[in-house]
Amino acid sequence: MKTCLGIELGSTRIKAVTIDEAFQPVSSGDYTWASAYENGIWTYSLEEVWTGLKSAIAKVENREKIAAAGVSAMMHGYLAFDKDWKLLVPFRTWQNTITGPAAAELTGLFGFNIPQRWSIAHLYQAVLNGEEHISRIAHITTLAGYIHYMLTGVNAVGVGEASGMFPIDSAALDYDAGMMAKFNALPKVAALPWKLEDLLPQVLAAGQEAGSLTEGGAALLEGLLPAGIPFAPAEGDAGTGMTATNAVAPRTGNVSAGTSIFSMVVLEKPLAKVYEEIDLVTTPAGAPVAMVHCNNCTNDTNAWVNVLGETARLFGADPDSGALYTKLYEKSLEGDPDCGGVLVCNYLAGEGVTHMDAGRPLVVRTPETKFTLANFFRAQLYATMSTLKLGMDILAQEGVAIDSLTGHGGLFKTPVVGQSYMAAACNAPVTCMETAGEGGPYGMALLASFLLNRGQEERLEDFLSSRVFAGTTGSTIQPDPAAVEGFNAYIQRYKALLEVEQTAVRVL
Repeated sequence: MKTCLGIELGSTRIKAVTIDEAFQPVSSGDYTWASAYENGIWTYSLEEVWTGLKSAIAKVENREKIAAAGVSAMMHGYLAFDKDWKLLVPFRTWQNTITGPAAAELTGLFGFNIPQRWSIAHLYQAVLNGEEHISRIAHITTLAGYIHYMLTGVNAVGVGEASGMFPIDSAALDYDAGMMAKFNALPKVAALPWKLEDLLPQVLAAGQEAGSLTEGGAALLEGLLPAGIPFAPAEGDAGTGMTATNAVAPRTGNVSAGTSIFSMVVLEKPLAKVYEEIDLVTTPAGAPVAMVHCNNCTNDTNAWVNVLGETARLFGADPDSGALYTKLYEKSLEGDPDCGGVLVCNYLAGEGVTHMDAGRPLVVRTPETKFTLANFFRAQLYATMSTLKLGMDILAQEGVAIDSLTGHGGLFKTPVVGQSYMAAACNAPVTCMETAGEGGPYGMALLASFLLNRGQEERLEDFLSSRVFAGTTGSTIQPDPAAVEGFNAYIQRYKALLEVEQTAVRVL
């Protein structure tokens, strides 16, 4: 039995999953890590990248059966290297909101929304800052692109991953040449000894060959995988999420909800206007996608679960972590549809959609608020998706049609709860599959399988629909009208809460 390996470096876990020839997960391993806030920058150590990769892969069973593999990771951010691939500055992750001037200028220049976390915004901000390393850059890439290069010697990324670095021309399946020329012509860029096209990795579409594990790459993994395994193009967590949820065809979408939360909706036609809240990226096959990306999702909820667990232990109870989450999620279903007036802002980090450069988690209520555990925790869960809803409401106003929305990630692990709240927030049916908790690494394993098994000229969406997910059923929850009305009432107060959040960021 041949298997395919998907690796994903998420914000809290490095995960490895193998799937069999029936596309079912058969083995997995993981490693827990966390970003560090150092000198005003959210970062991860590249040394820990390799420690975590080896730890996760070592837990995968029957590694000798792996016939293809692929690497995925958190999208965006900034990894800058010199000509010898020496890291010039610490890795700047997607969490950073330090590129506001660059993002605003490039959005105006291109007539295309450039979010703060995109690689090109980080590069241009470094140029504007006059940072010492700028003249010595020979390569910029993403975390997935860096690992893929180190393992295969191929400096390339998948088109979905590339679309979070610089705008993509979907017809050409490459970086937008007109926008690249505009960037190169900027006075401060033109004075530098490089052109942007020389710095960026090559763009590859799903199913294209992207090299194989070299002897040097195998040595980096200390022999855990044999040299020669073919690799799929490296993808971002957005692309693997779309793949894992069979959401790569027009009018389909998915929501990935964990440390961060983002939705991806595959478009039938371009949006009428440029919106700062909406990113335009692509599927792993290059189709245009509207993405609403929010930095903050479950971290604040996790902190509250820890506090409530600590409270239980004062009374001699020692609840299992998973059981504690399940009980609290289910208790929230008893809350009022509008959370009884309880308001939560869950911002631990800055938030681009709502123009916050930093976060201050808040719980706010008025004297008449019905402050119960159910309402409090329901507000906690509403907060995980409230900023996302602001962006999804823009798509609804644009007339973007969504036939199916699939949820995956930790927010959906407890059946029904997160799924029903998301259906209310987006006023659309939300489906969860059995693989909802696997998410990205499973999607990356499917892309590796597509490389290995695709028919001639077979499209990714056809491969997924007719071969991977044929006959697969998940649980679908339709939006409940009362819950939709309650969430809409909540979101109106939430918009007012954001003014309180702005003040808290300024004075605390």
